[in-house]
Amino acid sequence: KGPLNSLEKLSSPDHCVGKATSQFAINNQQGTAAFAALNSVKAGSVAYVHASMKDASADSEDERNAPKPVLIVNAQTPSGGSASTEEDKGVAFHPRLLAVADDGSVLSLVQMCVDLNEDSEEAPCATFVNGYTQVYVGANANMTHAFLEETGGQVTSRVEISDEEAAEESIANPREEEAKRPALRDTHFQAIDVHITGDEGSYAGSVMELGGCGRSRIAISTSLLRPGASAAVNGFSLSGGAQRSDMRTNIQHMAQGTISRQEQRNMVGGRSTASFRGRIRVEQSAQQTDSEQLSRTILLSDHARIWATPSLEIIADDVTCTHGATISDLSEEELFYL
Repeated sequence: KGPLNSLEKLSSPDHCVGKATSQFAINNQQGTAAFAALNSVKAGSVAYVHASMKDASADSEDERNAPKPVLIVNAQTPSGGSASTEEDKGVAFHPRLLAVADDGSVLSLVQMCVDLNEDSEEAPCATFVNGYTQVYVGANANMTHAFLEETGGQVTSRVEISDEEAAEESIANPREEEAKRPALRDTHFQAIDVHITGDEGSYAGSVMELGGCGRSRIAISTSLLRPGASAAVNGFSLSGGAQRSDMRTNIQHMAQGTISRQEQRNMVGGRSTASFRGRIRVEQSAQQTDSEQLSRTILLSDHARIWATPSLEIIADDVTCTHGATISDLSEEELFYL
């Protein structure tokens, strides 16, 4: 059978993954499979990052030449490059990134999604961003990865107040102002697939959802395929106004002695709705797994909503796994000092 380095090779009566087009594999991607396939067909902005052991050895000879982070920036204008003035006109982007860290290499990667020309006279139109990132980490490789989503500008503040309160204060209705905000029509989907394919490979990822677009979803899936592999996945989601934000994570332990750490933090304000779905699955072959997962959420208004769903699926019988979720709000005094 050879070494386990792909999902398709993982097969037994209890956990048969099979081909990528099988129903189990599609369900395993938590709704991202169709959009990843769409990106494969429509990808227009492609980047490739490759780190080798030779690069790491050369850098280690001189501490002053420590490996510098690789920065990938996806920038878009309000009009999305469209010359049309029709209000119902929309533009779609499908950026893609492939990052490979060879055996024994060191790689630091930063991805950013930002706006350009926010003060331009271009007529804004609805945009759909469907990004897809693939990461492969080899044996004894060390990779750090940060993803920041900052598109959409700022949301309208104080949308949680009532119409009567707005009238008493003689201010424009914040909910009406938020409804007119062009970025509220925007949608940003991002799928990140991480595969640790070598013994003792290490991946540390940080995902930050800070933008002001109307709908956003970031889904990161991490597969620990070889013994001794380790992964740390940390996330932060900030939402407000009338946003709908979604953070999904999937960590799958498939080899013996693997380690994962995950912490997700959310701040939800205004009349926004956020969700976190975190899934850790420990296969029968992943004995002596050590895994921790924690979600913490602060609600900044009485009208904010959060669905936090951490979950564990354990088939192995010799593991150390914990998971939990906390949700709290702020007192009037704490809000005053903010």
